[in-house]
Amino acid sequence: MNNAPGSSRSSGSVTLHDVAKLAGVSPITVSRVLNRPELVTPDTIKLVREVIARTGYVPNLLAGGLASRRSRLVAAIVPTIATSMFAETVEALTDRLGEAGYQVLLGLSGYPAAREDDLLSAILSRRPDGIFLTGIRHSTETRQRLLAAKIPVVETWDYTPTPIDVLVGFSHDKVGRAVAAHLLAKGYRRFGYVGADDERAAERQRGFLSALAEQDLHDVAISIVPAPGTLRLGREGMIRLLDNSSRPEVVFCSSDVMAQGALAELQSRGLSTPGDVAIMAFGDFDFAAHTFPALSTVRIDRHAIGRLAAEAMLARFEGQVAMEKMIDVGFKIVERSST
Repeated sequence: MNNAPGSSRSSGSVTLHDVAKLAGVSPITVSRVLNRPELVTPDTIKLVREVIARTGYVPNLLAGGLASRRSRLVAAIVPTIATSMFAETVEALTDRLGEAGYQVLLGLSGYPAAREDDLLSAILSRRPDGIFLTGIRHSTETRQRLLAAKIPVVETWDYTPTPIDVLVGFSHDKVGRAVAAHLLAKGYRRFGYVGADDERAAERQRGFLSALAEQDLHDVAISIVPAPGTLRLGREGMIRLLDNSSRPEVVFCSSDVMAQGALAELQSRGLSTPGDVAIMAFGDFDFAAHTFPALSTVRIDRHAIGRLAAEAMLARFEGQVAMEKMIDVGFKIVERSST
C-alpha cells in the first residue's frame, strides 16, 4: 500500500510542504514552479510536477493569493445554460481570462433572476477578483453588496447609463424598434409577437410595440410563454396566437429557438413562410441560416460580449480606472428567406 502523504483519507489532504519533501526541494521552490516557473530550472520543474501528479496535490489558490489579495477567480452569473444564447459569451470570457491565469466559476440565476442574491452571497464569501453579471436589474441588496466588495463588476447583455462599474451590451429597446422599422419598410401591416417572459425579451417587445404604435398600429397579436424559450414553447406560443387571434402577416419571435418552433407549427398547418406568415427572430444562432426557410433574425456578437467583458475586467485588475465604462456592441438585422 502506498503511504505517501495524501494517499489515504486518514492522512489528510496533500500540502505544498508534502510535495517539497517528496521532491527533495524547498517549499519556496514548489511555489515558484507553480507561480513563477521562469525562475526554476527545467529539470526541477519536471521533478516537482511529477510529484504533484503522483500525489494529486491541488494548490490552495486562496491561501496563496492572500499576500497579493488575488484569488485568480472570476464569478460569472447567467440565467440558464438550457439554450446556447449565453454559451458563446461564457466561452469567450473563460478563454480570455484563462489566458491571463484566471479561472471562471459559473452560477445560474434562473428566470426571473430569483437566485441571484443567494448566489452572490455565496460567491462573494469566496473572495473572487471580479464578477460577470447578465443584465442590469438587480435587487437593492445585491447592488449594495457589489459596491461594498470593491471589486470589478461587468454587467452584460443590456444597456444603461448607470452601470455598477463597467457595462458591455446593447439596447434591447433599440432592437425591438429596429425590427419594427425593418418590417414596416417591407410593407407588413398586421403584426404578431411570440416571446418568453424574461426581462430582456420584454424590453425588445416594448420597443417593438412602441415603434408600431408610433405608426398608429396598435392591434398586435401577442403570445407569451415561460422563460427560457424553447422550440416546444415557441410552437405552443404560435398555437395560442393563431387560435386566439386573426392571422398576422408577420410574427416577431423573442429568439431563434422560439422561431424554429413557430415555423414548425405553421408548417404543420400547411401555412407557408413567408407567403402566409413571415417570421422574424433574434439571436442568429448557428442553425438560423439552415432552417427551412432560413430565418431572418437579429445578430448579436455573443463572442464579443464575453471577450470585451474579460478585457474590461483585466484592465480593472491592472488599475485602469479611466477606461470606457459603457461598451455598446450593437446588433445587426440579418435578412433571410423567412421574411
